[in-house]
Amino acid sequence: MAASELLQHDEEIHTYVEDNAKTSDPPNPPRVANGNLAFHASSSSPAPPSTCPGAVAVDTHDSGKKREHGRNGASSNSNTIKQNRLIHCLSKRLKRHRNYVIIPMPEELTNRLPKEWWKTGVAFLYALFNLVFTTVIITIVHERVPDKSVSPPLPDKFFDYVDRVPWAFTVTEVNGLILVGLWSIQWLFLKHKSIVGRRCFFLIGTLYMYRCVTMYITTLPVPGKHMVCAPKLENDSTGKIWRILKLISGGGLSLTGSHLMCGDFLYSGHTVVLTLSYLFIKEYSPPWLRWYQWLCWLLSASGAVCILIAHEHYSIDVVIAYYITTRIFWLYHTMANTHALRQAPNNYLSRTWWNPIFNFLERNVQTTVPLVFSWPISLPACCAQRYHIVEGGRDE
Repeated sequence: MAASELLQHDEEIHTYVEDNAKTSDPPNPPRVANGNLAFHASSSSPAPPSTCPGAVAVDTHDSGKKREHGRNGASSNSNTIKQNRLIHCLSKRLKRHRNYVIIPMPEELTNRLPKEWWKTGVAFLYALFNLVFTTVIITIVHERVPDKSVSPPLPDKFFDYVDRVPWAFTVTEVNGLILVGLWSIQWLFLKHKSIVGRRCFFLIGTLYMYRCVTMYITTLPVPGKHMVCAPKLENDSTGKIWRILKLISGGGLSLTGSHLMCGDFLYSGHTVVLTLSYLFIKEYSPPWLRWYQWLCWLLSASGAVCILIAHEHYSIDVVIAYYITTRIFWLYHTMANTHALRQAPNNYLSRTWWNPIFNFLERNVQTTVPLVFSWPISLPACCAQRYHIVEGGRDE
């Protein structure tokens, strides 16, 4: 009889099995291989002792099948009862001795993404130092810029085809301020703002440190005769300090009238701010805000083009600024988001000089930073309690 038919009579014989079951278990348990019961029987050898009371061994040979067909109706019913008894008993034992698989639960995301605001503070000091150091280098380089009458502007292909538009540089600085403002607001609403903040500060500090090096080792003449540079102070240290403080207080912007010095051409700091702001906005904004990302890209691209239209930088200044900013941003985030690279022996990205700083900032960040937003200021306890009460009432 098929196993499905045997299972249908399980409820009918359950009482009969319990009444006739013996209380003692035979010493030899059933053999189980890969989760399936293995029955061994032969016509020449006696059946092994069963683990269940009244159980019989199943003969799988053809001779056993012939004997089964030769039995009368009474013996068939008796065998059916014994087989049902065996199935019921073995199923109970399998449930009792079931092997449980322990599935490890993933670690809490908050434990894998610690805030570590003190590291963010260190990255902020690193960025602040390089920004202040940039103003010092600009003041030093300004004294070395050749006079326009001695060294005319270098030839630039973009300047040959596009005439200067005086108000274009104002558009550049307005676009930069808008992008910085949008990114600051977006950053405040990020849940993991401490991790993202230290990444932003580190990249700003590194890019401006590179800029200090390129400005100091190569001093280019002014890109246009329209530029008015402040007089040189020669050995007036006090005057230079005042210029540094004025440049810092005005944010290095022409809108504030604080940037009257020349020489900070290679490479463009305005392009760095425009490009880096857009990259962070795009990286840490949800994909469904396509219009927002495209708007920021338009502000960034138009601002970079307006730098050239205003003839405030050579084309090479803008190109190098874009190249360095995007490459450092992509390198850092590739190392941060691909955790297998950190311990890989053939990871050539780890040969960068700033890899120890990267390991210091990202050591405890064990997963990719999820894009989660939250209120920058937590609600007071009384307001939070009322909010939970209202939500509980709605659920009911």
